[in-house]
Amino acid sequence: MLKSMTGFGRCELNEDGKKITVEMKSVNHRYCELSLRMPKKLNFFEANIRTIIRKYASRGKIDVFITYEDETEGTGSVKYNREIAAEYVKYMKQMAQEFSLPEDISVMGLARMQDVLTNDEQEMEEDKIRGLLEKAVNGACEKFVETRLAEGERLRQDIIGKLDGMLEGVDFVEARSPKILEEYRAKLLAKIQEVLGNNHLDETILATELVMYADKVCVDEETVRLRAHIKSMKDTLTAAVNIGRKLDFIAQEMNREANTILSKANDLEISDVAIDLKTEIEKVREQIQNIE
Repeated sequence: MLKSMTGFGRCELNEDGKKITVEMKSVNHRYCELSLRMPKKLNFFEANIRTIIRKYASRGKIDVFITYEDETEGTGSVKYNREIAAEYVKYMKQMAQEFSLPEDISVMGLARMQDVLTNDEQEMEEDKIRGLLEKAVNGACEKFVETRLAEGERLRQDIIGKLDGMLEGVDFVEARSPKILEEYRAKLLAKIQEVLGNNHLDETILATELVMYADKVCVDEETVRLRAHIKSMKDTLTAAVNIGRKLDFIAQEMNREANTILSKANDLEISDVAIDLKTEIEKVREQIQNIE
């Protein structure tokens, strides 16, 4: 299904006092550009987050915001390591005897020694956090894709409506083109008769002039190609994902044919329709910029 590059997704999980919230939003971009904002303690998972998101999106500027709260932090206790303290006291006394120094061992001094007193606060369980974070990122991505698909369907319907309107314009140009030659022939005959009166008219010269004019204003090839491009775009809109670049290329070709029709048209009505075609094609191109 068609996906827009505009989307939003959010997922919040709370397990065993650990709460992770993932929010992501995106706008148009030529490539897939990811911007991650999260606590430093989760930086170890950044590469995995990028890998997961790229499975869900191939284009767009995507901003991802991750928050982490651990309600179990601060529930640890101070631990006294008697064996380590005894070792410190033993060697301090030995040093005092060997170097004839006073034994001025104090409780405060001993407590400052490494590992005598330790904070037994719970360490972050990396594997558990990894699993919870991965689950939250996938959940946000799934909702993110849902909004992209919904917006993509609205874009598809809007573009198809514009394409149907363009087909009506092509029908008008094809119906109007033969009449231009008839009108030109009538004007040319009237002008010749005005100049020559009842004198003999050389039909060969008249036919040659009409052929040259018809070749100059003929837009049959352009309308055929434009109609084919419109059909191709409709077919592409129902194809698989990642079609934005292909649609943009088709729109460029459509614009080229409309330009040629406008430049060849020696008729006000066809010129007006060609301008309308160009306007609608430009609107379609603007919509295509939103498609992944």
